[in-house]
Amino acid sequence: MINLNKKFIAALFLASVAFTTTGCNEILDEQPRGIYTPEDFTTERGITQGVTSLYRQLRLLYGNGYWLNANMTGTDEATWGQSADGNFKDLDMTGGTGSINSNTFPTSMVWGSVFPSINTSNGIIQNGSKAGIAESLISEARFFRSFYYFLLVQTYGGVPLDLGSGELAFNIDPKTTSVRNTVTEVYTKAIFPDLVKAIDNLPSNPRVTGGVTKNLARLYLAKAYLTYGWWLQNPNGIPTYPETSRTDPDGHNPQWYFQKAYDIALEAINNPGQYSLQPTYYDVNRGDNDRNSECMLYADHTETSAYFNEGVIQASYGDGWSPNNFASWMLTWNYTNLKSSTSPTTWTAASSVQRAAFQSLGRPWVRMAPTIELIKNTFADKTNDSRYDGTFTTVYRGNWHKDGTGLTNVTTLYNANNLPIQANDPVLTFLNDDSQLPNYPTNAGQSGVGAGTLPGRADWVIAPSGISRIVYPGIWKTGPYRTDNGNGLGYPNPSHTRPFYAAKFSELYFIAAEAAVKGASGSLSARDLINVIRARAGKWKFSNAQNASYVVDNSAAMIAATPSTITIDYILAERSREYFGEGYRWYDLVRTQTWAQKSASYSIGGANYGNHAPQTVTRSIQPYHYLRPIPQGQIDAMEVSSDIKAKYQNPGYN
Repeated sequence: MINLNKKFIAALFLASVAFTTTGCNEILDEQPRGIYTPEDFTTERGITQGVTSLYRQLRLLYGNGYWLNANMTGTDEATWGQSADGNFKDLDMTGGTGSINSNTFPTSMVWGSVFPSINTSNGIIQNGSKAGIAESLISEARFFRSFYYFLLVQTYGGVPLDLGSGELAFNIDPKTTSVRNTVTEVYTKAIFPDLVKAIDNLPSNPRVTGGVTKNLARLYLAKAYLTYGWWLQNPNGIPTYPETSRTDPDGHNPQWYFQKAYDIALEAINNPGQYSLQPTYYDVNRGDNDRNSECMLYADHTETSAYFNEGVIQASYGDGWSPNNFASWMLTWNYTNLKSSTSPTTWTAASSVQRAAFQSLGRPWVRMAPTIELIKNTFADKTNDSRYDGTFTTVYRGNWHKDGTGLTNVTTLYNANNLPIQANDPVLTFLNDDSQLPNYPTNAGQSGVGAGTLPGRADWVIAPSGISRIVYPGIWKTGPYRTDNGNGLGYPNPSHTRPFYAAKFSELYFIAAEAAVKGASGSLSARDLINVIRARAGKWKFSNAQNASYVVDNSAAMIAATPSTITIDYILAERSREYFGEGYRWYDLVRTQTWAQKSASYSIGGANYGNHAPQTVTRSIQPYHYLRPIPQGQIDAMEVSSDIKAKYQNPGYN
């Protein structure tokens, strides 16, 4: 485990470290430092502290709900939910509700958070060997520098390699000028060389729990080669900035990079080290199995130390901001408005599903909602494929009997059709398909949330075509998991004590498959690689919907249903099934230049209870949107002429 001291984040482009590493098995050894100076980068202790800070920096993005918003809302996966503010409506780019500009907050998050870590990495790399630091530890900084530059170049295009003291040099003075390098320069001068050297020098097994390894560096080098190959090829004519020819300085064509992506991904798959696929998709995401063998990099959190967690653990409130993990709140609707009756004859409403710190529930913020197309089409197979059940909460069960509800002595409530339900019985079920259309009220109705009924069923029901901006299947995979709930509802309001994953071993199969579709060749075809993932998705051990053990192997059916020819569209659909709710989507669609094609329209019900009629909504996604705007705060802080400021901004956002 990476052990963290209290944070100290310096101004943009300055060094920032104030953390302590003590060993893998201890959570915390606090040694506060009032001052941390550039001279500390000349000492062994200072440099090791700096390396530790690089891991902590992951928390500023991974697990932040607004970071999730920036990478999902506005794609084919998600739109704004009923309680969304402008941060979500801007990202959705839906006519009349919002648009992206240089002041849009979520699109500025990468720029605003990663440069201090890049400069910290610069200091470690520049001074590490002189301080007697082993190259294996310095290569952890090489990995993070490339990791953050890769995020930057995918998000904004070309970005500065010179933070004030020269390209990739450690900067200790605040600067009021900045020059952007080209995309080509960022990849070939920073990302590729750092990752190649990291692969050579990182250990096969991590130095500390959750630490970076050769195979993690291979994953990102393969993904960077794949992304750069797409950028060189530019099949849909998407503009880049700063303007530059799409010519590789080493003379390689896109095909060379696709082949390299394939080869490196296969090397990682064939030499897995401590990593492996979990036996079922359920195992990947269940809270009691966090930090499993499939998880290669994560922003860590804990239930045992509020100091390490950097957020309250046992409290009636929680802070929706970094470094906390609160991403799942955004995709959680207000299920606590569900109602049942205490009387079988006269409707006497009672709240039958209470807010609780269980993975299927959690804190509702209703900021984002899945689209109808995602539920109906992307997750069309809900019988053989376990990933729908392993991603969403589709059945909301009565928990009124838990301590603290005021109904602990009530054994029976009455629900849809005035039929009785017991504790843990379904109160609301999202149906798998539209073969039965419920009888819906035109308002909140007795259910409290506008849910419908079907004859003979005691649970309220909503069909896929009836989901809306206010009621939809919630997120299960990233929901809260705690061991201190006892017999009660636990602590659903503080930030999560679970890690939030940034990289998984499974993505190596997707990277290799995508490279194969782009023409790379080797021992495994794109179909072979995708079928490894699909076969695993067909293996069940537990059904969240049934809340019971469910051991069945549908892998043969999953493989049989895989098309003989794998396309980019098919890989993108598989990636959505595998990684929904984890923040991959915008980058996937931008890399493959399919964002406008996939996301130009979607369907969803309205923002009020009882609004079940699907509304088709359109977005206007222009080529310049494939780059996010440089944050206005960066441009305003530059003491340069107005024409230089104008040229610094990505076209379309001036």
